[in-house]
Amino acid sequence: LASHTGPPDGGWGWMIVAGCFLVTICTRAVTRCISIFFVEFQASFGQDYARTAWIHSIVDCATMLCAPLGSLISNHVSCQVGIMLGGLLASTGLILSSFATSLEHLYLSLGVLTGLGFALCYSPAIAMVGKYFNKRKALAYGIAMSGSGIGTFILAPVVQLLIEQFSWHGALLILGGFVLNLCVCGALMRPIALKEDRKTAAEFLEQDYVPEAQKRDLKRMSVCSPLIKVWSHECLCYCSWKEYDFLLMPGFMVLAVSVLFMAYGCSPLFVYLVPYALSVGVSHHQAAFLMSILGVIDIIGNITFGWLTDRRCLKKHRHFCYLFAVGMDGLCCLFLPVLKNFPLLVPFSFTFGYFDGAYVTLIPVVTADVVGTSSLSSALGVVYFLHAIPYLVSPPIAGWLVDTTGSYTASFLLCGFSMIFSSMLLCFARLAKKIKRTHLQSLTNDTGTKQHIWTNGAMTYSVTAELDQKDVEFLAANTNSHSNR
Repeated sequence: LASHTGPPDGGWGWMIVAGCFLVTICTRAVTRCISIFFVEFQASFGQDYARTAWIHSIVDCATMLCAPLGSLISNHVSCQVGIMLGGLLASTGLILSSFATSLEHLYLSLGVLTGLGFALCYSPAIAMVGKYFNKRKALAYGIAMSGSGIGTFILAPVVQLLIEQFSWHGALLILGGFVLNLCVCGALMRPIALKEDRKTAAEFLEQDYVPEAQKRDLKRMSVCSPLIKVWSHECLCYCSWKEYDFLLMPGFMVLAVSVLFMAYGCSPLFVYLVPYALSVGVSHHQAAFLMSILGVIDIIGNITFGWLTDRRCLKKHRHFCYLFAVGMDGLCCLFLPVLKNFPLLVPFSFTFGYFDGAYVTLIPVVTADVVGTSSLSSALGVVYFLHAIPYLVSPPIAGWLVDTTGSYTASFLLCGFSMIFSSMLLCFARLAKKIKRTHLQSLTNDTGTKQHIWTNGAMTYSVTAELDQKDVEFLAANTNSHSNR
């Protein structure tokens, strides 16, 4: 267990970034590529699109819904064990899916089991990057999170080729073997002990109910270390509470509500952009090209926005950069209903894709700024957990609006306003916090008292301006008499 006073910002940290990059490929990119199997599943089981589409929704929902479980295993066992276990579960789910004989079978194997495996890998790997980086945190996250876009760009044609050569059964079997690489990624996640992580241990050792014998044993190790083997009941309860005490922080509560609206707004567009493009007369080839643009520009947004927000001029304003990126995606959704041809939809794909990659990169950075590095793994688990319900319900709601109104306008407007509200909520909360801090500082300056100090060798006397003048004269006289003696 490596010990550091602060994040090393390099060294083995770049191997952590590489591991997280591969994790995002094996989880998020593979999840996106599941949509390629839809036509094959429909033809094989004779089901409609609505029932088949639940497979993708269940995978996404299970990945986000079980994210806190991944954080819990990472914190109390180790990040390495959690990711390796997740890789085994995800691979098993894909392999079992290759033998599926019904959609219900796929709901359980490809949806629940594979989604659970992805959940055990995703948030712990992202949290590890935050523990190894501080000065270049946004750039490190940009590189790590770009695995989703790069993986989609590469895996999509490969998966289609595998289906043509080996059918969907063989393609899922091969994907199951590919996802086993998550075990290799888990092996790279070397744990690190930071000075901030030891605060909980020190606080626990100060408690009166801890026996002296146990204190001596625990002083040799970090009480909340993931490698600890023996836990007392009190220690476990205390550390578990300290890991999730950020839930009561006002800043995190506002962030949580904001994430709900942001997740609702971003999900339907990836489902309905191609159908909308086809509805306004764009060809199938051009509609698919729009999604390719989104994927490629998403990668550029991940890396370049991460690099920019690590610069000295923007580093202190990363919170507002995140708000700006979410708000810009919301504005793109509002303008989408008036874009009726391919030349107008191409700039939309560029803009939306870039800012989508930008705010995805900054989600862990903003979360770390709110809760601190020591609670980042647990906080990310909760943040990704909050994505689950919007991811599950927003596409069906958007589809219902399309069926009811006969157009995509209401769906896209709702998505746009949802993301703009998410951005404005965090913006107003940030401004309110700044105004409150300024007000408290002004009150402190107004009520503060000037000090008058007399120094006599090793003795120093300090009084405030609020003392009576007689008291000041008396103290000064005593000081002079002491000096004469």
